[in-house]
Amino acid sequence: METIQKTALVFTIIGAINWGLIGLFDFDLVATLFGDMSLLSRIIYVIVAICGLINIGIFFHHLHSDH
Repeated sequence: METIQKTALVFTIIGAINWGLIGLFDFDLVATLFGDMSLLSRIIYVIVAICGLINIGIFFHHLHSDH
């Protein structure tokens, strides 16, 4: 499970960096590398979203286990 958590964290960080680039410079790195809304770009966006959800689950699990 630790491997999945670390992988999810890496993809979430990539997504955060991409959103930061969009917000600061109006530059979408994923679209630049893989094409604007190409199949590969969409897959990456979906993977980042799923990883974000995994991280939400991890966050709440740690909150629950701390009590």
